[in-house]
Amino acid sequence: MFVPGLIERKRDGGALTAAEWRDLLGAYGAGTVPDYQLSALLMACFLKGLTREETAGLLDGMMASGSRLEFGDLGRSVIDKHSTGGVGDKVSLILAPLVAACGVAVPMMSGRGLGHTGGTLDKLESIPGFRTDLSLAQTRAQVEKIGCAMIGQTPEIAPVDKKLYALRDVTATVECVPLIAASIMSKKLAEGLNGLVLDVKQGSGAFITDAERSLTLARTMIELGEDRGCPTVALLTAMDRPLGRACGNALEAEEAIMGLKGEGPEDLHEVTIAEAVEMLVLAGEKDRARARQRLDDALKSGKAAETFQKIIEAQGGNPAVVDDPALLPQAEAVEVYYARSAGTILRVEPRAIGRAVVEMGGGRRKVDDVVDPTVGFVITARPGQKVHTSEPLASIFARDAAGIDLARRALDAAIEIGEGKASPLPLISARVTARGVEQLTGR
Repeated sequence: MFVPGLIERKRDGGALTAAEWRDLLGAYGAGTVPDYQLSALLMACFLKGLTREETAGLLDGMMASGSRLEFGDLGRSVIDKHSTGGVGDKVSLILAPLVAACGVAVPMMSGRGLGHTGGTLDKLESIPGFRTDLSLAQTRAQVEKIGCAMIGQTPEIAPVDKKLYALRDVTATVECVPLIAASIMSKKLAEGLNGLVLDVKQGSGAFITDAERSLTLARTMIELGEDRGCPTVALLTAMDRPLGRACGNALEAEEAIMGLKGEGPEDLHEVTIAEAVEMLVLAGEKDRARARQRLDDALKSGKAAETFQKIIEAQGGNPAVVDDPALLPQAEAVEVYYARSAGTILRVEPRAIGRAVVEMGGGRRKVDDVVDPTVGFVITARPGQKVHTSEPLASIFARDAAGIDLARRALDAAIEIGEGKASPLPLISARVTARGVEQLTGR
């Protein structure tokens, strides 16, 4: 294989065949192609794009580099969900046990915080003792026993994807739709799924802020799933403000526990239920109203919360946090944030809030940073809300006085109060399938 020729062809706007992609990634995984050549090729892909065939070859090469989960004899549908990431997005913590409580197998594989967005694994690990590093064999056994496991990407799943992502992260080639799509789907399709629901974020707090590009990402991932026999549906959801009220790992875990008891914020509940309905439909439920009723029953009966306790206990955590969230790690310093003026809340900027959580210690600026699970915000301010001067808008949770000061400045910048009308995005704007785009403007 003459790698410089492949780089040259891509640089000049040509395409690699699917077979060339698979062979190249196999050689890269074996260590016979150096990082610098893959870095050059990734930049060429970022600048020139990839064809559908190339994206498929890239995906298949990533998947072929590792092992897969097998659930052929499980006797129930295996469905997962993936979010493209946001601020305050703790949906997965509610969704996985809720759908599992309705009889669907959910091998939920998630990631850590990236940039300004929080990560499901970091939120789960704020629960004392909770382990997310299960092997594929342990994951398979747990899903068979209690219907759900909540894990990180193991070394067995798509290891070449992990290497490529590390290169993309340091070569400014992350925000490329085909590369994002192939990376996400290589992990999800390796789970042996019967169906997949995607939550594709739109708005200023999303990784891809352009609405058309986010729709392209959704369509690309759907194509990759459908072409490999995995029915895939995407919901386009708002990330021009935080989802729910809590932003920060332990705070979001507590809000998720509230959600499992039917007590969480309305926007968080609606997004969770919408995605859960799609998961049940993929699992064979024909009636959407019936699916919603099954989910409501699982929440009201306590079955969803009980399933989460079983997951926590099976993965080494303290299940008592579901009954007593005060057992979660607690911040050293807490302060209320008040409105600086009267008027209408025009925006609550999620990117500024997410970055502040990272700066306060609740995320990583370097790979080896230790995350403080206690820091963050609980923000009650919502776009369109009328407020008075000195009205409470948020609570700050920090390590110390310096963290409080940093957080207060971040909220000054993130929460805009003025005259006029707020124009937030619809919470759920569209449902995308292989058949097309269904607008959901009424939600």
